[in-house]
Amino acid sequence: MYIRETTDADLNDILFVEREAFNSNKEAELTKDMLADPSAQPLVSLLAFVENQPAGHILFTKGQLANAKGKVSVSFLAPLAVVPRFQKQGIGGNLIKKGLELLSKSGVELVFVVGHPEYYPRYGFTPAGKLGFEPTYPIPEEVADAWMVQALHPDIIGSVSGKVICCDMLNKPEHWRE
Repeated sequence: MYIRETTDADLNDILFVEREAFNSNKEAELTKDMLADPSAQPLVSLLAFVENQPAGHILFTKGQLANAKGKVSVSFLAPLAVVPRFQKQGIGGNLIKKGLELLSKSGVELVFVVGHPEYYPRYGFTPAGKLGFEPTYPIPEEVADAWMVQALHPDIIGSVSGKVICCDMLNKPEHWRE
């Protein structure tokens, strides 16, 4: 397996991974829209390949922390997709690690995700609501732990809080409901 940053020429591979992983076109179209969304920039988009076949994709887009004192660099992880026949082989985790490494080097301080509360903590994410970070749209209490954050720089958690605003394409209530 190898992972690399995507280029415009990778769009068909990205959409293939999204369609296969989610068994629908909805996430693929949302991903395509986010890749073209100026408010999502700068972004980190990575593709994983197994034997030169696209196997996984992850996208991190720019976010904002409203009501925060001072400027805080925020990113949002969505989506993470792995083609079913390549799942449970560490591809998703390797995409997360590589993306977080690149974001940290670029100065991003906080990364947010709405995801499976038993998966993402393996990679350093923790429930965000308990730390003073409000999601873009309300998340039902019974799944509140799905709203998570990871600090990429020390001492940022506890020094800032506020409402997280994601890129325009993701900033729609229908994307925040299961």
